[in-house]
Amino acid sequence: MTDDVTETQSDAKEARGRTAAVRCTVNGEAVTLHAHPLARLLDVLREELRLTGTKEGCGEGECGACSVLIDGELVNSCLVPAAQVEGAEILTVEGVADGERLHAVQQAMIECGGAQCGICTPGMVLAAIHLLGRTPQPTEADIREGLAGNLCRCTGYMKIFDAVVRACGK
Repeated sequence: MTDDVTETQSDAKEARGRTAAVRCTVNGEAVTLHAHPLARLLDVLREELRLTGTKEGCGEGECGACSVLIDGELVNSCLVPAAQVEGAEILTVEGVADGERLHAVQQAMIECGGAQCGICTPGMVLAAIHLLGRTPQPTEADIREGLAGNLCRCTGYMKIFDAVVRACGK
């Protein structure tokens, strides 16, 4: 019986240490991630790929700081297991600009003062891009709904809403 318990513990420890090769595209570049299948995409992006623009706020999918686009859909990367992105296209805030040229949403965030401490900014930018991709001329209600999953403790949201409106005109 003791040998069975020891063997089971050893097997469990070995399984925890295993990584899987997950092939996907991140910011337009084909990559192979080497991570435990249940590792959070947030951690893999930050630690393996060094894409630290994606932030951890709550770790529970409540704040939106870790938002990324996966196959065009806005998701909280803290809730996505690495294995789930096999074959997916992922866009992080690092992939939004076109070289030195900022995306209209990024530029508008700067111009309107929508970026302050920087924790929510990457998620807000991606949420706004996602919104504008679906609704190029959003109403105020559309903007509120489109950014609803992202919390900001610095701006009071009006500067961020102004930035989305400004980005619509560009």
